[in-house]
Amino acid sequence: MAKLFTDIDLDGLGCGIVAKLAFGDKVDVSYCSYRNLNQRVEEFLENREFDQEELYITDLAVNEEVEKKLAKRFQEGKHVRVIDHHVTALHFNQYKWGLVKPEYSSGKKTCATSLFYEDLLEHKKINQNKSLEEFIDLVRQYDTWEWDENNNVTAKRLNDLFYILSREKLEEEILQRIASNSESFSLTDTENFVLDLEERKIDRYIHSKSRQIVQAFIDPYYIGIIHAEQYLSELGNELNKLYPHLDMIVLLNMSSKKIGFRTIHDTVDVAAFAKKYGGGGHPKASGCEMTEETFKKFVADVFAKPPLKPDPEKNSLNLKEADYGTAYQNREGKKFYIKLTREQKYLIVAQNRILGLTFGTFDEAERLLKRQYGVWLSYDDECVKDLAIAKQLPPEAVRNQYPELMRKKLEIN
Repeated sequence: MAKLFTDIDLDGLGCGIVAKLAFGDKVDVSYCSYRNLNQRVEEFLENREFDQEELYITDLAVNEEVEKKLAKRFQEGKHVRVIDHHVTALHFNQYKWGLVKPEYSSGKKTCATSLFYEDLLEHKKINQNKSLEEFIDLVRQYDTWEWDENNNVTAKRLNDLFYILSREKLEEEILQRIASNSESFSLTDTENFVLDLEERKIDRYIHSKSRQIVQAFIDPYYIGIIHAEQYLSELGNELNKLYPHLDMIVLLNMSSKKIGFRTIHDTVDVAAFAKKYGGGGHPKASGCEMTEETFKKFVADVFAKPPLKPDPEKNSLNLKEADYGTAYQNREGKKFYIKLTREQKYLIVAQNRILGLTFGTFDEAERLLKRQYGVWLSYDDECVKDLAIAKQLPPEAVRNQYPELMRKKLEIN
């Protein structure tokens, strides 16, 4: 018999499927979270009836106390195998029974499912299967977010299907599909139709949530905080793109008492950030449990902050990087402008004076404005109205002369 403890996400399900293909009905799979993993593993270790079982833990890391008990079990000649791909679990490589590899020698990122499958292949506990390998790579691409770089929509859709169907139903479907076709793996026409509908639902959800995010300076990052209970990976990724001035997005799931951290910036390690709060994960995607400390920091302390306003999507006059200047405003009614100089540097103009900073790129100037002043790109109508009042011109005349009028407005010594 074999026992597998694995995560509750798609990568965890992939490990469960690999285990059932390898061991059949002689494996028991427990899907766990960081909240209950240690307790469940301890209960297993304390039951002498399980001494002869093969023990696998994938995609999750036990705490130090349980780690010592696993080491003792191995020293007693019993089976232990911990397989993970998170950098926060690298210390398990000090043991013969530990296998933690965030990426392959080629630089391609790993996932727990791919490492587990390869390990079982190496020890001749599973037969090679092309259909299974295609499924595993979809899991890997989604879990590492490689699908976004490769535009592999099927990988994302597989994860969407994971949340539409129950874990048990999807597991059953995939096991049957791999068993009936060992040459290739694909989604059915019916699944793709359902996923088309789901994709529209996700887009509406992200659009709604993008209006609810708040900004705060925490430890020592500028962070976007949002309450959300579904589509967390998609939401985190899109909010990072929508608000690139933020170092990371914090996703608060109040019903499950979990917190997710997502970033698109190479200079920000959210795995290390999550570790401060007892969590872990990848450098760009991690999480932790919601405790009294994290509730106070990410919920209570920022509760009164107003949400950020996204930039307008349909401006035709007030545009970013316009050589005649770009206008911003904030909730206090203050107006700010980014101006390009003759030396091809960018300046910030506020309240008819130039702030004492120059920037090499437009993005650097905008980043400072958004982080320190909570601004958003002004709508065309607002800019036209301001110039119409200042120049005593009708709005249509301002629209026709907008670049010239904006240049003159920003001629400040």
